[in-house]
Amino acid sequence: MAERTKIGILTGGGDVPGLNPVIKSVVYGATELGRQVVGIRKGWEGLTYMTGPQDPNYVRELTRSNTRTIDRTGGTVLHTSRTNPRRVAEAKLPKHLSPEQVKKLAFDGKTYDLTPIVISNLESLGVGCLVAIGGDDTLSFAAALSAAGFPVIAIPKTMDNDVHGTEYCIGFSTAVTRAKELITRQRTTIGSHERIGIFRIFGRDAGFTALYTAYVTSTRCLIPEYPFELDRICNLLMEDKRNNPSNYALVVISEGAVWTQGEVKEYGEADAYGHRKKVNIGEALSDEVQKRTGQATMVSDLTYDLRSGEPDAIDQIVAITFANIALDLVRTGIAGRMIGIQGGRYAHMPLPASSLGARRVDIATLYNTERYRPNYTSKLGSPLLFGGS
Repeated sequence: MAERTKIGILTGGGDVPGLNPVIKSVVYGATELGRQVVGIRKGWEGLTYMTGPQDPNYVRELTRSNTRTIDRTGGTVLHTSRTNPRRVAEAKLPKHLSPEQVKKLAFDGKTYDLTPIVISNLESLGVGCLVAIGGDDTLSFAAALSAAGFPVIAIPKTMDNDVHGTEYCIGFSTAVTRAKELITRQRTTIGSHERIGIFRIFGRDAGFTALYTAYVTSTRCLIPEYPFELDRICNLLMEDKRNNPSNYALVVISEGAVWTQGEVKEYGEADAYGHRKKVNIGEALSDEVQKRTGQATMVSDLTYDLRSGEPDAIDQIVAITFANIALDLVRTGIAGRMIGIQGGRYAHMPLPASSLGARRVDIATLYNTERYRPNYTSKLGSPLLFGGS
């Protein structure tokens, strides 16, 4: 067994701008500690399916040389997946596992728990601490790995900004910045045709991205935390049109938003974490608005545009800082923690329990339920950005 002095790093779930700056900063910080860094490709898939410490499909040595310029681009050079090692169907078991190894794995009648395989693979790589970068799904397995006794440090990333324990996740600022740019650009077309613009945006269970996009674009927003009334939003949009010299109106809607007495329908097979795809709520709202108002609409799906390209300055700063705090914890031998922001300050906290689900918008302080707008009042004493974890 290799001496376990290396630092492992992986990215899981959806890619966001800011992942590569974390990877680079961990590598550069690790060299100052005299530690090597091994990159795990494709997130938890790599640690589940790798055939050995030299597996070129899943294992990559990271150095200052091969990470020098990666912070200038978006995505993740380590690539990613939505693999859940605790729920692997028999048909998807790694082919190289022997029957004896399979028999030792916990089995619930449908899926196998491959946590012991992941730990064995980390040990064979000589990894003494793993830096896991992801959202609530990816970090739920990080918590399980930590509970099993393996040292893990987590860094939260998600454009939904919905990980418990932290006020900020990498990728969020870029998503809002990009959404603002796209909406501002499309105002000319929506205004030229005097339509109602409907912008569907990320937010399966939490409305932070839609809320803060509406905050900086002065638009209505509909979020999962508060079911909306169709007649009310239609009346508000018609009011906006009448008060707008260009005779158009805008609304931003989270993908998980739902109207009263309604539901967000789902389709397709569930992923490794039990999520099915949701129907396009933007198109569904468009149909209802046209039916109730007689006005033409324009629907724009902003989702994947927001996760593409390089990070903005805030995400770059936060990514670099989160990485360096993670290295501070490695240096002092602290593990089982997540880096985050609380009260507007950098901090580290326990890994979030998977039972908590997504962190959600505090309706009482952040959302005007009568006007379907962000709250702009009572901000004195709040942190500069995104307070309230």
